[in-house]
Amino acid sequence: MDALIAEFAPATSLPWQVIAARLAVSVLLGGILGFERELADRPAGLRTHMLVCLASAVFAVIALEIVAMPVFGGDQVRADPIRLVEAITAGVAFLAAGFIIFKRGAIRGLTTGAGMCLAAATGLAAGLGLWVIAGLACTLGALVLAVIRRLETHLDLKPPKNDGDGKTDTQDG
Repeated sequence: MDALIAEFAPATSLPWQVIAARLAVSVLLGGILGFERELADRPAGLRTHMLVCLASAVFAVIALEIVAMPVFGGDQVRADPIRLVEAITAGVAFLAAGFIIFKRGAIRGLTTGAGMCLAAATGLAAGLGLWVIAGLACTLGALVLAVIRRLETHLDLKPPKNDGDGKTDTQDG
């Protein structure tokens, strides 16, 4: 029975409460970033940003736990944190690129793609326990998404777009 428990509930280097807090905060911060995209009726909204942020945090926690595993002790594993950042960046860049389209002479979806990348970076920071970085990234990202879009429309830098349903929005994607 002890072997079964050890297999399905292995000890982690971080207490489960810390892991839970990091993952929960990543979901919350991803939700803040995705909320504006949801209000703007964009393809990657609340749930997508939350999941990207959570996935990045999970990858970060897994990386920390792998390096701390006794089986990889000694010189067998060299921790290279840059590889974690590169892997998450490559995966999310592929996902974000799917939102970018060229339609009728205009590029659309860049802001959504950038938001996905920011959600991934925020989740990575939360997963690694870099709370200040995660919080600041989320706060600044939410301000850029919500405030600057309205400022662009107000200053006539970008014309409001009418979706035919009475809603207007800028064309930043």
